[in-house]
Amino acid sequence: MSTVGSSRPAPSRPLVAGVGNSNDQTRRHNLSTILTTLHHGGAQTRADLTRKLGLNRSTIAALVGELVDLDLAYETARTEHGTVGRPSPYVHPNDRIAALAVNPDTDAIIIGLVGLGGVVHKRIRYETDGLPSVRETVNIVKAVVDGMRGELESTFRIAGIGIAVPGLVRVDTGVVALAPHLDWHDEPLAELLSEALGYPAVAANDANVGVIAESIYGAGRGVSDLVYVNGSPSGIGGGVLVGGVPLRGASGYGAELGHTLVNPGGLLCHCGRSGCLETEVQLNRILAVIGRETIDADELDQVLTTSTDPALETEIRRQIDVLCLGLANFISVFNPERVLLGGFLGSLMAAHPERIQQGVRDASFGELAAGLTLERAQLRSRLLIVGAAEFAFEELLADPAGTAPALTA
Repeated sequence: MSTVGSSRPAPSRPLVAGVGNSNDQTRRHNLSTILTTLHHGGAQTRADLTRKLGLNRSTIAALVGELVDLDLAYETARTEHGTVGRPSPYVHPNDRIAALAVNPDTDAIIIGLVGLGGVVHKRIRYETDGLPSVRETVNIVKAVVDGMRGELESTFRIAGIGIAVPGLVRVDTGVVALAPHLDWHDEPLAELLSEALGYPAVAANDANVGVIAESIYGAGRGVSDLVYVNGSPSGIGGGVLVGGVPLRGASGYGAELGHTLVNPGGLLCHCGRSGCLETEVQLNRILAVIGRETIDADELDQVLTTSTDPALETEIRRQIDVLCLGLANFISVFNPERVLLGGFLGSLMAAHPERIQQGVRDASFGELAAGLTLERAQLRSRLLIVGAAEFAFEELLADPAGTAPALTA
């Protein structure tokens, strides 16, 4: 059984699988390499794994066999005709090895069930009346998961719980130091959810979760230097990859991009300063123009791309121009290969892609924007639950042989 009532720190190792090692003493490392490769890249043949990982065929066969015995992978025969010799079987990650994912926000709590390979089995949106407290969040998640217990126990093995929080999270303890839009202060969220559900839990900032998900499964795949900026009802967050490694900072608070100063004479931010990016570029200011309190992400796309309201168009253009200044600052600091926009920032880009592209080029310093690609994040509504699950899978991916036998069934 997994350790009940425990939380564990968020991952800080490179996201890519790496290559194998033929030294017999590093068998566990090689198992980790293969399982991570399958988890991130999907089903592959043994021959593919041999080529990618630099191990010989017999070693790959033995390691794959061990992953199959651990019920972390399974094999299927190839069906292609015309191949010479004995066809190499496909090796699949077992998506019944799963993680629970939780994303609390100001208007709803999202609970997901995500299998190895990033397969989203369930995504449940539980709308809340007002800001949910930590205790309410734990109770809601427990009630939803308890309703799934029969299916979880009969069909899945749970690696743990990953939590994406719109705020500052201490990565070593899973304590939410500050989630200002939720009015949470020094809350041991990972520990509380772990005790309530009986699975180990890990918590992280939602934007850091998002950059990991996009870099593995989305528009940031294969990019080592990446800036991800997300806009949500809670404000603007950011995540950064530097040389393929997530930027954490000394206390895990790195890349608080929403608190970049863009207008010294602007609105007062909850952080105490005026004119932060997240006060000047804000979903609520768009909703106020269109007379709405909330809006679905897909509907927002439609509204922003089809509206003929001059007031809305003026606000969209104002926010885009300010956003471009902020993005140019990030480009100067991090010199990324790619910048991704998620949440309602992606909707702004869908409304005026040329204005954003040109605005970033005009505001950027010298050649820093040369060769840069600016894209919308791809995972949309799956983003945070897939990313949160990645944190929950970290221990299993790092040591399949040591972790799999203890997974909660």
